Formats: sequence, C-alpha cells, structure tokens
Amino acid sequence: MQKSPTVLQWAAKSIQDKINEKIPQKVHDVITESIKHLVQTVLVGSEWTTKSATTAVSLEEKEKQVLEKIKMYKYTATVEGAGTGMGGLLLGLADFPMLLSIKMKFLFDAASLYGFDVKDYRERLYILHIFQLAFSSGEVRIETFHKMKNWHETIRAYPSHADYLKQLDWQKFQQTYRDHIDLAKMLQLVPGLGAVVGAAANYQFLDELGRAAMNAYRMRLLPLPR
Repeated sequence: MQKSPTVLQWAAKSIQDKINEKIPQKVHDVITESIKHLVQTVLVGSEWTTKSATTAVSLEEKEKQVLEKIKMYKYTATVEGAGTGMGGLLLGLADFPMLLSIKMKFLFDAASLYGFDVKDYRERLYILHIFQLAFSSGEVRIETFHKMKNWHETIRAYPSHADYLKQLDWQKFQQTYRDHIDLAKMLQLVPGLGAVVGAAANYQFLDELGRAAMNAYRMRLLPLPR
C-alpha cells in the first residue's frame, strides 16, 4: 500500500490529470453530483438489505464466509459486465452504476461477516475508505491507507451522523475511481470486444476489492506489528 508509484503509473496519472484539466468544471460538477447521489443511495439501501453483524465465529470461519461472498460477487459482476458489454453503448453506460452497486453491496456484506455493524455511520465511512483504497493509486492510496491504519484517530475528525458524508471530497472520490477504471470501461464499449472486456474487467475489479476488504478488516481485528 505504501509503495511509491512506478514510472508507468506516474505517466498514466499525468495523462489522466491532463485529460481532467481539459474537461470543463461544469462537467466535473455533474459527474461528481451523480456519483455522490448514487453512492449515498447505495449506502442507505445496502444498510437495510445486509444481515446483522456476525459475532459468534472465529476469524478463520469469518474469512471462509467472506471468500464465498467474494466468489459470488465475482460471478455476479462477471455476468453483469459480459451482458452490458454485449449490448453496445447504451448498456455499456448502464454498467457504471450497476457495477458500483455490486461493489458497495459486497463491502456491506463483508463488514457484517467480520462482525461490524453497518448501521453505525462510522462503519459506512470505513467502507468508503476501503473502496477508495482499492480503486486509487499513488498519493491518494497512501493517504487513505494511513487514515485507515490510524482509524481511531481518523474518526475523531469527522462530525456527527447527520453530516459525515458532507465532509468527503466527492470530486476527488469520483476522479480517482474513474482514473482507475476508465481504460477498461472505454474498451468495454468497443464492438466485438465489449462482452469479453466487461467480464474480465469486472472480475478483476471484484478480486481487487475483495483483497482490499479482507486486509482492511484484518488491520482492524489483528494487532499491528510495532
């Protein structure tokens, strides 16, 4: 998590930054608001469709259940990516909110299986940090990792339940996420390649998210080496 970006990653980020600079601020604002409302809707919806936190099993047993969830969500995301990739531009665009919903729902299920109460806004905030950790690079990834590593200190800086989402930098959130997935999602719109690229990309995204989630909760549950 703390490794410096490679030369290739720096180059890719530089190109993405230049592209983002060319995009009018009004467009950034529209995308930011869209993702903000989508994420908030998913956060609220997932809270009520997630089972109560698991408390009576060992960490080993919890992780067996989490691995089963990862397997299930990988399959769901793969099928969704293949289906939307096969359907051309319109269905390809529909993949974005559908995949985001799948990722968020997985994170809620994982939190619950590890024994954390997702009705607690602080746990939903932690979920957003896992999401950002999995789908960011460079300075953003390192910054997010340190916030999670010192979670008890981080959470003190956030306000009450009613206002916690207002403190997030939503433009930064959506830009780092889009920078991570843009290339694969653009290829998904190419006729003849869409289904294959969509299936492979979505499988890989859920694999990355699954590994990030497991290690993030291990960091909460296991003593860190000094």
